[in-house]
Amino acid sequence: MRVIFSVAALSLSYLAAASPLPRSSSPFPLKDGFPTPTRPNCNRSSSGPLAPCPTLIAFNELFEVAFFDSLIHNITTNVSGFEVKNAKSRELLLKALEAAKAQEELHALNANNALQAFTGQPIQPCRYKFPSTDLDSAITLAGTFTSVVLGTLQDVIQVFAKNGDVGLTRAVASVVGQEGEQEGFFRQLQGKVPNELPFLTTSTRDFAINALNQTFIVPGSCPNIQVIQGLKVFEPLTLLSKPEAKTEPIQFSFETTDTTKNMEGLKLVYVNQQNLPIVEDFTVVKTEGSTVTIEATFPYDENELNGLTITTVVEGASGSGSNFTDAQAVADATKFGPALIIVN
Repeated sequence: MRVIFSVAALSLSYLAAASPLPRSSSPFPLKDGFPTPTRPNCNRSSSGPLAPCPTLIAFNELFEVAFFDSLIHNITTNVSGFEVKNAKSRELLLKALEAAKAQEELHALNANNALQAFTGQPIQPCRYKFPSTDLDSAITLAGTFTSVVLGTLQDVIQVFAKNGDVGLTRAVASVVGQEGEQEGFFRQLQGKVPNELPFLTTSTRDFAINALNQTFIVPGSCPNIQVIQGLKVFEPLTLLSKPEAKTEPIQFSFETTDTTKNMEGLKLVYVNQQNLPIVEDFTVVKTEGSTVTIEATFPYDENELNGLTITTVVEGASGSGSNFTDAQAVADATKFGPALIIVN
């Protein structure tokens, strides 16, 4: 896949994929002192005062700061696979990524100031691992996790509304818009239409924290992750296929444990856009030790599964079709997941 930098025909030129230079799995503290800058006031920015700090966002925002800091480092130091030969394209790309990192820092400070006020204990950074070994895969990854963020912020706003925390919804809605700007940029870099869907795929806080923990967090490295309470922990579900814009069989795998080896009654569920979740039967292709490979239909044609699709294996669903009223009902029944699919 060739990455397109801008509509103005600027292109990103990069070399073949290669392992990046060794880099600390935790870049903190950053040069500006983040996450405890010398002036840690999330209620002010260069453009003026900000609204009251939103909560429940800090864990993800700290990861995003670390990701963008690592990506900027790889580009500026010309790590193999991250070179951008065109000087103007390189300058514009770095300017956009530096802005994204600075904005994520403010998001994290906003959220942590709220947590400090409510719990007396802000979230501290973990150590992180990033699977990208070239610019192409890094931009694709950024687009994927930003899609999950955009879905999860829908959940956060709904939770605030249900709890009567109306004063917190406006700030989070403003973050939705900002993250949407980033997502459009990442899609454009991949040569895609920047505006993905009329109604973006919803997610839940359970899906988001499991996606982060399974993919990016060095196990045991989070100093106070126990502050995040009430969210479910799933076993990973690995996507083995590369789904396309057509109905076709696709494969996944997962690792069974003593508590998950009974697969009777398990189903595969797809969560896409704002539609009812889709339940599909699957067949076991093979079992090797504790690794189970399954195959199920990706019902693209009849459901137009464009954009982000969140996939999980659940228990308690009956038959096929739509057995769940919303994404949270899927999360409540999930045993393995989430696997993330993006088409178009």
